[in-house]
Amino acid sequence: MIKYNLKSLIAEKEIRENRNITYREISGQTGISKVTLSKIAQRKGYDTAVSIVERLCLFFKCTPNELITIVPDLAEEHKEEIKDAEG
Repeated sequence: MIKYNLKSLIAEKEIRENRNITYREISGQTGISKVTLSKIAQRKGYDTAVSIVERLCLFFKCTPNELITIVPDLAEEHKEEIKDAEG
């Protein structure tokens, strides 16, 4: 599952620049809607376009690896363990 580190990147940028960063500002500079930004920040596994990832990386001056974390799906891992035990 994909997890976006948007909240962390916003917090880091706020500290670096000593100011608040809003979804409105990010939206204005990237063209990404505030609703989409909220979904990216809140929903684990949210599916978004590569162009959005690119725009966020440019805004935060980061790499995709800093924006995105892959979180193993525990349910899938558990299924594999059961198959191995039965096997």
